[in-house]
Amino acid sequence: MSRERVLVMDYAWPDLSLETQILNDAGFDVVSVVDHDRPAAELVTDCVAIMTCWAMVPADLLQAGSQLRMVARFGVGTDNIDVKEARRLGLEVTYVPDYCMEEVSDHTVGLALAWFRGIVSLDRMIRAGDWDPSAAKLRRMSALTVGVWGYGRIGRRTAEKFAALGCRVIAYDLLAQPGPPAELVDLDRLLAEADIVSLHMPPSPDGPSVTSEILSQMKSDALLINTARGALVDNDDLIAALESGQIGGAALDVVAGEPEIPAALVASTKTILTPHIAFSSRESVEELRRRTAEDVVRVLRGEPPRNPFPG
Repeated sequence: MSRERVLVMDYAWPDLSLETQILNDAGFDVVSVVDHDRPAAELVTDCVAIMTCWAMVPADLLQAGSQLRMVARFGVGTDNIDVKEARRLGLEVTYVPDYCMEEVSDHTVGLALAWFRGIVSLDRMIRAGDWDPSAAKLRRMSALTVGVWGYGRIGRRTAEKFAALGCRVIAYDLLAQPGPPAELVDLDRLLAEADIVSLHMPPSPDGPSVTSEILSQMKSDALLINTARGALVDNDDLIAALESGQIGGAALDVVAGEPEIPAALVASTKTILTPHIAFSSRESVEELRRRTAEDVVRVLRGEPPRNPFPG
């Protein structure tokens, strides 16, 4: 008797050994789109679950899987999954909402330190053959106000780490409960007062949240940090704001359209760029893979998942 199969759309690590071990031990086989020359729409026809990292899972793919019982996201958000269609089809959707809280908050603080202590710009200067300590325009971290836009799990943890450096922390989130270390304020006040505006909210279906209107309200020497979603920021508006001096700089782990990054962002001396790895560490990736696979097993066994996507 053939075993039920789980389709893996993509993955951001060297192999699927951990997932395969967990699923095989539970009686399921793993088939990967990455390792086959057949398209996902063909492979999914006899699969009972889909696991995806960044690959899109649209309505037509879900409809092609007549035996599907669930979709599991290797990650925090589900914007690459047609959740509405999955619900219509009666499929469970799971995710891992808290696996990388430490990594993303660490990365955010690291980007801020790299900017305000000149670590990246001074490294570039020395590698270009220059030695000019007088060119350094640095700031004391404890003198800065940090604006955290999105005060959920990761936003709150980020606020805690900035507060530990002595920063004043304010936050904007209409749904968040007040609580230390940040003072909840309205968005206008956050933009006007923050030396650092750090994004930690989900993307809006209405388009980018950070546009020319938002950027025009920030301080002229403020740093925008995005370790959340590339779609939050309008690339053209950000480039215009950087080139005009409307804001001081941008530190981006995620960019709309990645991995294709606008040349103006790459060439700018006012940006720090990393390749969508804020979530990543040896520990976080192992946790992500294990928890995703374990929830697949639970659902396929008829048990409730530990991390069902709400709604």
